[in-house]
Amino acid sequence: MTELSRNVPIDPLHAAILFIDVQNYNCDRSGGEYAGIGAEAFEERFGYFFAQLEATALPNMQLLLKAARSARIEILHTYIESQTLDGRDRSLDYKITGFHVPKGSWDAQVLPALAPLPDELMFPKTSSSVFISTNIDYVLRNLGTRQLIMAGCLTDQCVDSAVRDACDLGYLVTLVTDACVTQSAERHVWSLRNNRGYCRQLTTAQVLREIAP
Repeated sequence: MTELSRNVPIDPLHAAILFIDVQNYNCDRSGGEYAGIGAEAFEERFGYFFAQLEATALPNMQLLLKAARSARIEILHTYIESQTLDGRDRSLDYKITGFHVPKGSWDAQVLPALAPLPDELMFPKTSSSVFISTNIDYVLRNLGTRQLIMAGCLTDQCVDSAVRDACDLGYLVTLVTDACVTQSAERHVWSLRNNRGYCRQLTTAQVLREIAP
């Protein structure tokens, strides 16, 4: 009997890469998540996040996107967006937290640095895990996807939720550790420690070597 393992090299024919919540709402300094926050409080609460996003995580995501396109790996983007203008369709958690990205708004758009091509798949969501509030699992199975590469934000929230759900649904998950970001180094490290049992964890450089044509 063949021994099962998560440590399976990426097969581009049966793989997809998912970029999680890399959008104007939370990844642009003018995004709606930060409305009304003064400069001092903004730097104190979100300075680390933006420093890591701009210097490391986003450039790495750009490298992954380019390589995935070259390898003909399916590209998927998920982003927070209500299906209604007033957000009445949002999850209870998003209503309590105050997350509301109106349908069709600038906040809902993926950052220009990762701008999707017309044939790349887009999944607006109103829950932490994209597997809860979208039909992504149905679509991935139609595509014949068995392996998922994940990057985005926040490491310990929406990324972590997607990793765990994908694992339980039967996908082999590769989490790209330096293409994810959250609001402190401690939160990032602890999240990686906690979900190591659900995925294999590679750096951007390691993934690029693995999927290079």
